[in-house]
Amino acid sequence: MKLATLKTHERDGVLVVVSKDLQRCQKIADIATLQYALDHWQDCAPKLQAVYDTLNANENTGEAFDEAACHSPLPRAYQWADGSAYINHVELVRKARGASVPESFYEDPLMYQGGSDSFLAPHDDITAHEDWGIDLEAEVAVITGDVPLGASADEAAKAIRLVMLVNDVSLRNLIPDELAKGFGFFQSKPASAFSPVAVTPDELTAWQGSKLHLPLVVHINDKPFGKPNAGTDMTFDFGQLIAHAAKTRNLAAGTIIGSGTVSNKQDSLWGSSIEHGGVGYCCLAELRMYESIESKAQTPFLKHGDTVRIEMFDENHENIFGTIKNTVNAINRQA
Repeated sequence: MKLATLKTHERDGVLVVVSKDLQRCQKIADIATLQYALDHWQDCAPKLQAVYDTLNANENTGEAFDEAACHSPLPRAYQWADGSAYINHVELVRKARGASVPESFYEDPLMYQGGSDSFLAPHDDITAHEDWGIDLEAEVAVITGDVPLGASADEAAKAIRLVMLVNDVSLRNLIPDELAKGFGFFQSKPASAFSPVAVTPDELTAWQGSKLHLPLVVHINDKPFGKPNAGTDMTFDFGQLIAHAAKTRNLAAGTIIGSGTVSNKQDSLWGSSIEHGGVGYCCLAELRMYESIESKAQTPFLKHGDTVRIEMFDENHENIFGTIKNTVNAINRQA
């Protein structure tokens, strides 16, 4: 089934079930928010599924679904932790600065804990200074049920309730000084934006081995930028990422775990871009890494007025999760 959260005057919005074709939606009177549904999944899931089945069987039910009226499926979450499951991305970062990847990185995933008290809506602006080095990071993410401390990868995979997309915004020029302090990301990782719709894994025929085997499609200013396959070159699947997060703590229902920037192995800059027949990229930093390796980074980070679009399409070319569409906006705060 497919679920979304509409913006309201309430901070957590209102939960709706969305038809498979993303054309119609239906509120559930006694299930107000997605977090409530996750906390009471055993009782709520059958009710939500029944409404989903009715929406798909009868085109006269429900009301029109408007992606622009959506918040992120969870407007705020108890926890948002983002991994780095695509080692190709890590290898490129290190190669660009002449460093090797430690062997442990291939066995133990990287992960950081992001801010989860508020997320951007799917069509909200990214507000930041250009000199901060504004970048997109297109990823897949999952929402879990409760996960016990020390859960195995198989146990963790069974706790996946929903799948969605995310634009994990990064401020690249703030990262070096921040990491040099030894405490990790904070200011360099502002609010992320998630896809309008979150989808149960059983709805996804391409969900296999706790990976989503479909291209993640990225446009910048309506120009094709990336379409790497999210199931290819993913060193750690979502079961492994969740188990990593749960090694020393319980994870509460509503925890969001990200895949990290989707990245496929490619031979060179000139064979990697979409315009040269490659699969492109899911962040500007990766393109700049290829440029640095071959000569010099030339492509700028996002500028004010630039628009990022992130989507994923099924085997029938239907939009699965709706569209993340973020325009970069200047900070305009009066003294």
